[in-house]
Amino acid sequence: MTADDTLTAAMERCAQEPIQVPGSIQPQGFLLVLDDTDLRVLQASENVERWLGIPARELLGCNVAELLSSTFDLRGHLAHLPEDEAFPFHIGDVCLRQGAPFSDKLHVLAHRHDKVLITEFEPPRLPADLAGQGDYYPLVRSFVGNLHLAGSLEELLQQSVVQLKRITGFGRVKAYRFDAEGNGQVLAEVADPGYPCYLGLRFPAADIPRQARELYRVNRIRVIEDANYQPSPLVPSANPRTGKALDMSFAALRSVSPVHLQYMRNMGTLASMSLSIVVDGALWGLVSCHHQQPRAVDLRTRTACELLASVLSLQIESRESHANTRKLLELRQHIVRMISSMADHDSVSDGLRDLPEVLLEFAGASGAAVISAERCDLFGQTPPAAQVNALVHWLARRGEDSVFHSDNLRRDVDELPELAAHAGGVLAVAISQIHSHYLLWFRPEQVRIVNWAGQPAKQVGTQGTLDPRHSFERWQEELRGYCEPWDPLIVEGVLELRTAVLGIVLRKAEELAQLASELRRSNKELEAFSYSVSHDLRAPLRHIAGYTELLGEIEGQGLSERGKRFLQHIEEAAHFAGSLVDNLLNFSQMGRSALRLSDVDLNTLVDTIRNELAPDYEGRAIIWDIAPLPKVIGDPAFINLALQNLISNAIKYTRGRTPARIQISAIQHPDETEICIRDNGVGFDMAYANKLFGVFQRLHRMEDFEGTGIGLASVRRIIERHDGRVWADGQIDQGASFHFTLPRNTAT
Repeated sequence: MTADDTLTAAMERCAQEPIQVPGSIQPQGFLLVLDDTDLRVLQASENVERWLGIPARELLGCNVAELLSSTFDLRGHLAHLPEDEAFPFHIGDVCLRQGAPFSDKLHVLAHRHDKVLITEFEPPRLPADLAGQGDYYPLVRSFVGNLHLAGSLEELLQQSVVQLKRITGFGRVKAYRFDAEGNGQVLAEVADPGYPCYLGLRFPAADIPRQARELYRVNRIRVIEDANYQPSPLVPSANPRTGKALDMSFAALRSVSPVHLQYMRNMGTLASMSLSIVVDGALWGLVSCHHQQPRAVDLRTRTACELLASVLSLQIESRESHANTRKLLELRQHIVRMISSMADHDSVSDGLRDLPEVLLEFAGASGAAVISAERCDLFGQTPPAAQVNALVHWLARRGEDSVFHSDNLRRDVDELPELAAHAGGVLAVAISQIHSHYLLWFRPEQVRIVNWAGQPAKQVGTQGTLDPRHSFERWQEELRGYCEPWDPLIVEGVLELRTAVLGIVLRKAEELAQLASELRRSNKELEAFSYSVSHDLRAPLRHIAGYTELLGEIEGQGLSERGKRFLQHIEEAAHFAGSLVDNLLNFSQMGRSALRLSDVDLNTLVDTIRNELAPDYEGRAIIWDIAPLPKVIGDPAFINLALQNLISNAIKYTRGRTPARIQISAIQHPDETEICIRDNGVGFDMAYANKLFGVFQRLHRMEDFEGTGIGLASVRRIIERHDGRVWADGQIDQGASFHFTLPRNTAT
């Protein structure tokens, strides 16, 4: 096992230590576990003999009334115990039975938990330096009344620690807040001379294991009067009602982990009190009170401190809630502006591109990217477009619709290490459930110097357990690769933005669907018109061509050279117009004819087409590179026409190349088959690629390359009727490649 594995195992054992069931108590009082129905003793702490003069084991089964003064009605006092309260409740003060070694009154605390009634008895013990302190109420009232005057969180916490030190007399009182990783930073501190200063330092998350954090969350006060105490075990060790160790999560006298006691001694602290700051049900931070010598904390003092900590928690919760509300309002103002812009543009992406400043301010980012199927738009400080696109592909492979955020790209996106050279963190969300459309925000790396209260690295002892830290001296660490963490409210705001975007997209989709329906109706009318016109024009054009040919044969000898030339122009124009009408008629029929699907052998089709077109390239040097092609499902006649158009174009536009090269290949994708016809001909400018497949669209002069401009439009219509896609790539004088896909379905 490596050193890292050993440390991980030791930390996991520490995190699983059953601190809520220690089986013992601190000895400044004693504990009795009672049956809630008849008040008989089920368990007792071993040190009860010191107080009652009776061994713990001899108390089992006794009615607790036999152990207390006859004037104390325990059942009557328990009537005041809140039913829904799990915390120890002070039900009164009591004297023990006559003849007991301890004759003074004891505070009695009780709470119901783990199917039993847990009672704790402790003497009043106000330290000598606080003996003259009167009622705490004026102090608490003054503290509560002045809290709202604190201008900042640090000032609020400083007021709190000063007041708590005044009430408790501890040598040092500090307040710290937990960050997202669980590290605690000291934000306020007050201490007597001779105590080390921890203000501004951080305590690592590993100092408080996860089960201890949960205990701090549910039980908001814990007192250790002497780190050198000898724990007093419970007799018997198991709770008779459950057969397991007694759950003492809420007991005031609960014993604590020996590891923590050693931690205190290493820190030079022999007494401590911890008060939890709980905000919105989560452990926000702690107020820690330390003393270099053992120190008692009287019940009255604890009660006042608990009240102050509760008021402090509510004040922090109120401030954070107010700040969050203000932040949400700002976020939603930005969202409204972006939504308005998106609604005013033809596409969501165009609307966002129109407001780059708002897009950046929304997430508090230094850079942003809007990714659509066609474009990658970058704003502000971002990685290069190629790296942003690589990140989008990485996000798409994750296949999650939720927001992705990272404050350390090098750590969280280790597949793309080059990103870390341009950004520290990213916030990303998909804004389409179908296409790879994303919004991304970037933040730069912020090199930070963190001051720790001692080196945070843990050490493993000889028994395979964690050794508490011995040093709490200031230890600096330089953190690189991190950006400012993304506020959870911003993450929520991004989710709101995504929902709004999807709503806009849905609305636009409905509008487009309505337009598409109207367009289909118009197209049908146009197809019917073009069919009628082209059909009706065929006869007159053939007549013109035929009579022109007859005129040349009969009267040609009598015509001048100029007349013969005019007659030839008429004949050529008539033939071209006839070809154009024929092509237009075929094009219109493509949208009207039903598809007759069957297996289509592409190898056979290509061979047939090459043979048919052989006269067109007779005498030319053409190198054919035809890969084995698969069978597809389609209409054989239409697929043949599409291939014929593409292959004849390749032959035509490689004219002048010696040798000409024409490649025909296929790629099998999971859901479709892709066919590619590539040539080394004249190519085209990609800026006009969107015009290639339009009717009567030509990118080259008629004088250079003949054609009617309908062939590629026919290809697109054929492929789209087969639910496929068609596209082209090219460079001027570098050749072109034409691609189309057909769904695989049951293709073999």
